[in-house]
This record gives sequence, C-alpha cells and structure tokens, in this order.
Amino acid sequence: MHNSSGPELILGIKNFAGLEACSRYADAVYFSTDRLSLRAKAKEITLETLKDFVSEVKARELKAYLAVNSAVNEARLDEVEEVVDTAVKAGVDAVIAWDPAVILKARKAGLRVHISTQANVTNHETAEFYRTLGAERIVLSRELSLEEIRKIRQQTEIKVETFVHGAMCMAVSGRCHLSAYVLGKSGNCGECTQPCRWEWELHGENGLVTESRGKYLLSAKDLCMIEHVPELIEAGIDSFKVEGRLRDPGYLEVVSRCYREAIDACKAGSYTREKADAWRSELSSVYNRGFSTGFYFGVPGLESFSPEKGMNASEKKRRAAGVVENYYPKQQAAAIRLLEEGLAIGDEILIEGSTTYLKQQVRSLIKKGMLLQTAEKGDEVGLAVDKAVRKNDRIFII
Repeated sequence: MHNSSGPELILGIKNFAGLEACSRYADAVYFSTDRLSLRAKAKEITLETLKDFVSEVKARELKAYLAVNSAVNEARLDEVEEVVDTAVKAGVDAVIAWDPAVILKARKAGLRVHISTQANVTNHETAEFYRTLGAERIVLSRELSLEEIRKIRQQTEIKVETFVHGAMCMAVSGRCHLSAYVLGKSGNCGECTQPCRWEWELHGENGLVTESRGKYLLSAKDLCMIEHVPELIEAGIDSFKVEGRLRDPGYLEVVSRCYREAIDACKAGSYTREKADAWRSELSSVYNRGFSTGFYFGVPGLESFSPEKGMNASEKKRRAAGVVENYYPKQQAAAIRLLEEGLAIGDEILIEGSTTYLKQQVRSLIKKGMLLQTAEKGDEVGLAVDKAVRKNDRIFII
C-alpha cells in the first residue's frame, strides 16, 4: 500500500488478472459481484468466490471496496441482506452504495459505507446528511467543478472521493434511461447496453443534419485529469477513483502506474509539465475515446464528445495472436497455438486470462525441438514465460 499521505488511488477491477495488473500501484480496488451491481456484465466475482477474492486483495496489502450500487426494488430486498452478510464474512473494507436500504443494512451489520456517485451529491449539506447516516466517504457527482468540490471539502468532515479517469456517461450521474427505452435493459439495474456509443443520425425537416459531425453523436470522451493532479490534491480530494470495472488488465496497469507516478511526483515536489505530457501520451496508448476534463473546469460542450472516433481512439492497439494450450512449470514454458498472427523474437506480448496478467518480451520460440526466430500464424510452438500461465489464456502483441 502506498498511501501514507496524499490521496488514495482506487482502481476498478473485475477479476484476479485486473488485481494483479494494478496491485503495485493502487492503494485500493473496487469491484462487484454478480448481484446488485451496475456492472452486471462483470460476473467473474460471485458471492461464492467473494471471500477468496478479498483474501487475495488483502494479501497484496490493498483495501477492498464492494460496489452494491444498483437500484433495489421491493423484490430484491432479500438480496440486499444476503449480499451484506456475505460482504461482512468476506472482510471487505467498505461497500459503495446509494440506496438507503443498502446503506442502513450495511451500517447495521457494522460495514463501512461509501456513498456512490449515483446519489448525485452536489453540495456539503447533502454530504453531511449522509454522514449522519454513518457514511465515511462520499463519491461526489461527476457534474461538479473543481471549485465546487473544494468548497464542499472545506465545509464537511466526511471524506471526499472523485473520479479522475475513465468513461463519462452522457446522463447526470449515470441516471440514464436510453438503454431501457431502446432495448428494455436498464442501466440503473446494471444492464446498460451503451446505446450512447452507437452510431446515430439526426434528421430534420430538410434531411440529414449531422453528416459533417460524425455518427457517434452521443459518445462522450473519457475523463483524464493526469495534467491536473496537483490541483486535485490542493482541493483536498481524499481519494482518486479510476473507472474501469470492465477494462482489460493492460489498461489497468498503465493507468494505475501513470497516476501513481503523478501522485508520488507531487508528494516529492517533482511533478512537471513534461512528465504530465509523457503520462498523457502513455494513457493515450491504451483504450480511450479521446480525453477531456469533464466538468472540472466548467460545463463541457461539443468538444467533450467524440463523434468521429467511435469506441476506441487509442493510438496503439493490441493485436490478438493466439492462446495458451498448456503450461509446463519445470521448464517455465508454455505450449501456444498462434490462431490469429505470428510471433517473432523480440516482440512485446501480453498474456492474460481470468487470473493471469503477464507482460514480457518473446525470448525464445521452439517448434519440434528447433529454435525459431519467427513463428507463423497456425503454428503450435513452445514459448518461454516469466511466470505461470493457464490453458486458454489469450496472447496479444502490444
């Protein structure tokens, strides 16, 4: 754990591989199970496996925060009790919630509570209200400016957490009904199909009126505050939150490392514009939709949308190469099948799976006892690996 002073760095993850990717840089991780979460697609952690997962988090000296942040209707109240009881037994450090039913049951069970951004907290009196309910922290609304955040922090004793990097929703604090309207899948119950990321056309009386603006009309750019970390710290923000519970481990490793280095540089008095530019360049190499500063410095306009870039504006995209067929611990080697692309000595690769995250260089390739300089698509070869991998792990060239 890094946070002896300065803001806590929190990463959103969905599995063991994500934990492995960010564990050297984060102070805490947040995640959800397959129950009562706004990320219903992130099902790799279940109530049955929660205790084991939390144990792995604690083994890396990180804090474990469980998101229980979906809307809770009458039929799901019994689920709240079950999730809270399981969270207590698993030893989570806090639950992230906004529904009063979850908050009250969690507090009754002795759990710490962090108020989710879904609560749309935008002033210090609301923050104080949640403090009277026993909450220890507020994840403030994304729609606040830095000056508003500073004023809230100055007028309340409750800890303040804000998002500093990741996807931005086009709706206020994620309260979107577009997915429910279009496909009957409610974003407020964790089933968002992200129609805001689809191609759209706007037609008026005289025909198409958006041809020159691109087709991703509702797609907001990602939040990126790496160039403003000193200002965030000066405003008194206690925790920096990175959105990414559906992101791959490679993304989590780069983002967590960049923000860790920025925070540490601020603490050491060595943060510079040149370093910030380098970090931003690294961040642009992994999944993104273009970058903006969200609402931190004013209400965003059209410049904060990404109508022409679609889902991924990354300057460097990884390429799928193949899969692991088997792992041989004595030889520290893996048998791999190159299904999509060949490999060569010196290639930078990433091997990932539900529990695997390994970034390394290709040092040796062996086929039928012969050392190769290159292996072609379709080949089955032996690959020296730096640590254990598992059958069906995916191999990417980066």
